[in-house]
Amino acid sequence: MLQQKRAFQLVRTPAYSCEKPCCWILARYNGSLPNGDRGRRKSRFALYKRPKANGVKPSTVHVISTPQASKAISCKGQHSISYTLSRNQTVVVEYTHDKDTDMFQVGRSTESPIDFVVTDTISGSQNNDETQITQSTISRFACRIVCDRSPPYTARIFAAGFDSSKNIFLGEKAAKWKNPDGHMDGLTTNGVLVMHPKGGFTEESKPGVWREISVCGDVYTLRETRSAQQRGKLVENETNVLQDGSLIDLCGATLLWRTADGLFHTPTQKHIEALRQEINAARPQCPVGLNTLAFPSINRKDVVEEKQPWAYLSCGHVHGYHNWGHRSDTEANERECPMCRTIGPYVPLWLGCEAGFYVDAGPPTHAFTPCGHVCSEKSAKYWSQIPLPHGTHAFHAACPFCATQLSGEHNCVKLIFQGPID
Repeated sequence: MLQQKRAFQLVRTPAYSCEKPCCWILARYNGSLPNGDRGRRKSRFALYKRPKANGVKPSTVHVISTPQASKAISCKGQHSISYTLSRNQTVVVEYTHDKDTDMFQVGRSTESPIDFVVTDTISGSQNNDETQITQSTISRFACRIVCDRSPPYTARIFAAGFDSSKNIFLGEKAAKWKNPDGHMDGLTTNGVLVMHPKGGFTEESKPGVWREISVCGDVYTLRETRSAQQRGKLVENETNVLQDGSLIDLCGATLLWRTADGLFHTPTQKHIEALRQEINAARPQCPVGLNTLAFPSINRKDVVEEKQPWAYLSCGHVHGYHNWGHRSDTEANERECPMCRTIGPYVPLWLGCEAGFYVDAGPPTHAFTPCGHVCSEKSAKYWSQIPLPHGTHAFHAACPFCATQLSGEHNCVKLIFQGPID
C-alpha cells in the first residue's frame, strides 16, 4: 500500500541549448529546500547541452534462456534493458551510443548515474533526509529525459533510469509485454505519470489528462491502481514529448517542466519582490487593531513576524494576529471573523516565492486554502483546478508552494485588505 505523502517538484526548463539553460525548480518548498540546496539535491536544476553527447538508443535484442547468460550480456559495460518473462526466459535489449541526444536521469538514488536527486516528504512537513528516503515511494532510478542536441531541442521522457551498471531490470512481477512490431516494453512498479495542460502554461490553461509513460516512451491510460500489473490502453495520438507546463509524477514527487519561451513570459524573482514591496507600501491595516501589516521578506518566508498579515480563509478578510474569536475547543484554528462573522480557518499569509509557478504577472490577491500561500488570481485558480496524483489511485488539488491538500468551496479565496485610515 503506497503511503499518502507528496513532495512537489517543479521542473523549469527552457528550450534545450547552450545559450538557454534548462532549470528544474523544486517546489512545495516555496523556492528552496528546508536544509538548503546542495549538489544534485536542490530546488533548481539547470539542463545544459553536454560537452559530449551521452544519449543511447536501442540496438541488439537477445532472448536468453538462463540467468547466467543474461548476466553475462548485461555486464559488457553497455547500456541494456532486461525484461524477465519467466525463470527460463529473459529478453535483453542492448542500447548503443546516440550522438544526437543528451540523457538526464532523475531518481531517489544518490549514485552517480542520477543527475537530479529527488525525495518525497509528507505534505506540509520538513522531515529530515533519512526519514524521506526510508519512507519513499519514488524509484531509485525513476525516469530519464532525453533531449535532442539540435533545434528544436525536443525533450522526451521515459520511465526508469539506468543504474550504475548501465542496466534497467524489469523483474518477473513487473508489467511488461511485446508490442505488435516485436519490441519489448514495460512499466515501472509505481509508474511515471505525465499530464500536458491544455493551452500550455498560460493564463488560459486548463488541466489535461493524466497518462502513464512506458520504459520505451509510449503513452498509456492509467492503470486501475498505481502498481497494478495490467497496463492501460495505448494512446496512439499522444507522445512522450514534454511541453511547457507538463507535469511529471514519480509517485511522491511531481515535476513541472518549463520551456524557455514559457519562462520568457513568467514573472521573475525581482518582479515578485517588487509586488511584495508594492503591497507593503500601500500600508494595509488590521481593521480591528489598526496596526500596519507587511509581508515578510522572501529570506524570512518561514518565520511568522509581528506585522505578518493573517486572514480568515472562509471570507478573505485580512487582519493582524489576535488570539480571540475561537468557536470550538476541539478545532483550535476555527475562528469567527470580526468583520462578517464568518467562521473558518485563521492562518498567516505567505507570499508564493517560486516564480515558475505563476501563469501571469498579476498582483498577489488570492490565497490557497487552508495553507495561506498568496499569489495572483489566475495562478491560484489554475493550480486549484489541477488534480495531482495522491497515493495508489486518488487525485486532489494541492498548493504548489507547500503540498497542502486544498479545501474550501473554490480551493482559494480572494483577500480583502483594508487600507490605512489616514
